[in-house]
Amino acid sequence: MARMFPPGAGPSPDPAGSHHERRIRSFQPRRSRVTKGQRTALEQLWPRWGFDVDGMRQLDLGKLFGDPDLPIVLEIGFGMGEATAEMAAADPATGILAVDVHTPGQGNLLRLADEQGLDNVRVGNGDAIILLREMLAQDSLSGLRIYFPDPWPKARHHKRRLVQPEFLDLAAGPLRPGALLHCATDWEEYAEQMLDVLSAHPEYENTRPDGGYAPRPAHRPLTRFEGQGLTKGHAVHDLVFRRS
Repeated sequence: MARMFPPGAGPSPDPAGSHHERRIRSFQPRRSRVTKGQRTALEQLWPRWGFDVDGMRQLDLGKLFGDPDLPIVLEIGFGMGEATAEMAAADPATGILAVDVHTPGQGNLLRLADEQGLDNVRVGNGDAIILLREMLAQDSLSGLRIYFPDPWPKARHHKRRLVQPEFLDLAAGPLRPGALLHCATDWEEYAEQMLDVLSAHPEYENTRPDGGYAPRPAHRPLTRFEGQGLTKGHAVHDLVFRRS
């Protein structure tokens, strides 16, 4: 895939390259049309607020955010970034490490952050598995958010779903004790799988005493994908588990 930006001036098309083992990806890399505003934001802001998930170094989150004491929440998959920007604006005392592979969404989130004066958002480009495995220190995250991940509805593709026991093993390292893992989906069968694998994992405990789904927390805005699901009559389920 051809590079859209000069080196260092925007996200790379394949940041990890051949440096790390290939695996079944839980996402589809997308390079749809980038608007003029998104391109401008990427070119101007990427060197300051963006980074490639290349797996070649461990991130110094205190340096990345300019505050070693700032609690950091990782958000995997943020779409066009509207909900991420809204959460960042509502909670400036928390840093949001937002990771996706969608170039227009990366540009749009950077544009929103710039327009709203949000200095608590950093945008990562690449595979969140490599980020968790290679680039984040033990106990470096105060939370993990996974909102409306690809449900991979066909049975033969279920192995591509992100929330699996192996993923939870990996996330348990960077998540410090007491950190919250918050998932949301409008796909009923995927919600059931999430609840099963999270409930069975020894490193996580459900914040719900009844062991079920949680009401939508006030800090999670109504996302575009959620609106689409509700329009289709889908029930939306939130799962909020604590790293033990």
